Amino acid sequence: MSKHNVMTHHDQELAHLKERLISMATHAEAAVNRYIKALLDRDSDAAAKAKEEDRVIDQLEVEIDELAIALLAKAPLASDLRLITVTMKISHDLERVGDEATTIARRTVELNQEPQLKPYIDIPHMARLALEMLREALDAFVNRDPGRARAIIPRDKEVDSLNKQLHRELASYMIERPSTITRCLNLMVISKALERIADHATNIAEEVVFLYEGEDIRHQIKNKSAPGKKE
Repeated sequence: MSKHNVMTHHDQELAHLKERLISMATHAEAAVNRYIKALLDRDSDAAAKAKEEDRVIDQLEVEIDELAIALLAKAPLASDLRLITVTMKISHDLERVGDEATTIARRTVELNQEPQLKPYIDIPHMARLALEMLREALDAFVNRDPGRARAIIPRDKEVDSLNKQLHRELASYMIERPSTITRCLNLMVISKALERIADHATNIAEEVVFLYEGEDIRHQIKNKSAPGKKE
């Protein structure tokens, strides 16, 4: 009976670890959405709240690390060991997503001090793609679906392509109209932040594949396109 209770308690601890990770993911996704909306609505007050949201995300990462270390100290089974270490890696990626959200908020406040440069079409589109990737990577983690995680990884190229396209367009603006340089640079930073969020979603998807299939695909997929043309 006591052995059964120990196992049940262990399962509860693992479930709690997962629950904190999902909570962290929800906060990170909401932060990105909030600050992209603040950019579109030119709402500096909403963007100015970024630091407190980032503090919540940072605190969740610390909590997850502490829970994970406590579980690791109990010499878990190999399958649980992989789950615990992957959870720590995913929480690190989510903390970085939170940092990128803060960057978007900070640049939004600066952009709102000048007239809007152009209609924002590419940026909300990039945000939607990156956050869909992030959400699906977490869903693949929760639903034990490495196939779905694998399908997310190639989508990173679309976000990379949009980021490059926007950077080219903004570089032309800066040359033609030097008065737009500050606004263009701020938009470039926001675009790059969204591209990095897609990178973190890709990292999470790769960790999900490793967790459920035991295969490390981090460099394998990237290297397949190496011979011949370079991206």
